[in-house]
Amino acid sequence: MASTTQISATGSPTPTAVVQAPAIMNDSSLVYHIDLALIALMVLFVFTRLPRVLALFWSSEWLNGHILYHVPYRPSRRVVQAVHSPYPPPSSRKDGRSTDDSHTFYSHAHPIQRLNEKGAPVIMNFPPHISLNPSFFRPVIGRLRTRIAPGMSTAQFLVMAAYFAIVFYCGLYRSNIFADDTRTGWIALAQLPFVFAFAQKNNVFGSLIGQGYEKASIATLNFLHRFVGRIVVLAANIHSLHFFYKWSLQGTFMEEIKSNVSINGMIALVCLDVIYLFSLEFVRNKAYNIFLISHIISFIAILPAVYQHKPELLPYPLACLCLYLFDHLFRLVKTRFTKAYIRPLPELDLTRVEIPSINAGWRAGQHVRLRVCSLGMGWGGWMEVHPFTIASVSRNGPEGMVLMCKRAGGWTRKLYEMAKMGGYTEGGVGREVRVAVEGPYGGPGHTVFASFSAAVFVAGGSGITYALSAIEDLVQKDLKGESRVKVIELVWSVTDPACLAPLLPTFTALIQQSVFTPLKISVFYTRAPTGKQPAFFASADASPFIAAPTPPTVDATLAKRPSSVFQAPRPAPQPPVPQPAPVSHLPPGLTLAPGRPRLAKFLEGALQRAVTLSHDSRRNVKEEYLTNPKDDGRLSGMVVGVCGPLALADDLVSAVNGLDPVRRDQVGGVEICEEVFGW
Repeated sequence: MASTTQISATGSPTPTAVVQAPAIMNDSSLVYHIDLALIALMVLFVFTRLPRVLALFWSSEWLNGHILYHVPYRPSRRVVQAVHSPYPPPSSRKDGRSTDDSHTFYSHAHPIQRLNEKGAPVIMNFPPHISLNPSFFRPVIGRLRTRIAPGMSTAQFLVMAAYFAIVFYCGLYRSNIFADDTRTGWIALAQLPFVFAFAQKNNVFGSLIGQGYEKASIATLNFLHRFVGRIVVLAANIHSLHFFYKWSLQGTFMEEIKSNVSINGMIALVCLDVIYLFSLEFVRNKAYNIFLISHIISFIAILPAVYQHKPELLPYPLACLCLYLFDHLFRLVKTRFTKAYIRPLPELDLTRVEIPSINAGWRAGQHVRLRVCSLGMGWGGWMEVHPFTIASVSRNGPEGMVLMCKRAGGWTRKLYEMAKMGGYTEGGVGREVRVAVEGPYGGPGHTVFASFSAAVFVAGGSGITYALSAIEDLVQKDLKGESRVKVIELVWSVTDPACLAPLLPTFTALIQQSVFTPLKISVFYTRAPTGKQPAFFASADASPFIAAPTPPTVDATLAKRPSSVFQAPRPAPQPPVPQPAPVSHLPPGLTLAPGRPRLAKFLEGALQRAVTLSHDSRRNVKEEYLTNPKDDGRLSGMVVGVCGPLALADDLVSAVNGLDPVRRDQVGGVEICEEVFGW
């Protein structure tokens, strides 16, 4: 505060108004308030997701997805009974239209009633559906989902641009980035807790918004972790270059670099640069263990180095340490040490892992991190932890948790070879090993698949595990009267048609169980079949779902001759020869075809069927004979799940964005759930 005086005519001073000097905000206060602003924006985003959180708590799914455990297995005793209705079935309407679009083994010509073990009708209990975005925002969502690079959406780019703008403003506010040698250091330090927070597998922010650390979506934490980490590396290097340049001009570089403050600053800088260099995509894909070890060691070394570099910065490294310890404490709580049985599946080139002692505690689509504690994995194999999507449904069978481990790297190859050498036990489940299972993580988050009117799942290769668990969960909920889904469709892309062989019994069982909701499974193979193929592939041409080629009427060797030399004779009429009816080894509702799927066609077909089934159920069937009496035929949107490589997810997003807006609004909107473990 400053005051001024004025000399009067008599010579005596007279006080004037007091002038307040403007307060100058220092660097520590500025970066602290910038951190508060970023946290406020995150809290605001959490509030936009509160309706979904409340809807999840209204359903029974919020009880699962946190801790793995075991419960005694009790087979379900519910029965399904067809009831003949006095009203004419939809397939016999006067206008000729039909809603009997099922490919199950059960007839849908008459309404079907759910009965419990006592023969009483099952009370329907549908989960509430809350749309992720309001209807007027749907055209904008399509643009935000558009990919501007592989695995990078427009929404992600906008989030990164906004984050960078805030940090850049912090660096330029009343500061010259070319002359101020401390502001960038404060920025690097203030952003370090966010790097730790976005990297943790157990964090409050991810739980509140319903997104995991691995998701490739707008609210993902993994891409924010990488982006903020690059900001920290950039700011730290600019901060160091300022001092290197100043010391070089003064001729005191060697003296200054030997001080304790400079040595600890150099340790922190080298650790940050090592993290960045070993985080490049090439290193991550070729040497993941080097990437992981360098990450852990460098982050542990950064915290004490930062404190020694500037002791008054203690709150920031302390916050990082608390976040790190909190995450690893919860990892320990969520880890189960138990026995597992492994056996190879050569057709799918993967290893099936069954864990009977864990049969509950997860939601469909979630994954766990698996560690195999066996000398067969090599001297360092027990140290590696790998994520795998759970292929089974909670509380579903005596085999417990089932994992499908694709043979894609050194660790998974060792697991496959160990499973092949182990032989089989009396139960036929394969070799017994000790494992540590950590999880569950990821999954649909706050999205409840059973609250939608239609569900389409697209899988590539080993991504079928995600689709299988989600579809099996929907079928079971539908039998219990806990699902609104009227249409379920699966599109699976594989390299070889033989990949279908080990999963054919599972697909057949799911189709048979889909009594109330039609399930369609379309399998596509992208390579020409090689070697001996299974029986179902040999009879695929005889399937009614594949068009049979027209037989030639002229011998092939004669037809190749020029027309001037040879003219094909007109074939003499032959009496019809009775042909045996073709035998298809594929169940109704399951098709196998070459090439790549046209995803837009499948999505449009699912939308059309959902709208048709909803309208017909409301207009042509009496309320007391509705399959879903409380559903009232209202449409609640379509969910599309995808699990596979980044290219598959990008193609699916393009197909969803290309849907007819009118049809999309009729069904209630389309939401995408991505389970892509791409880097």
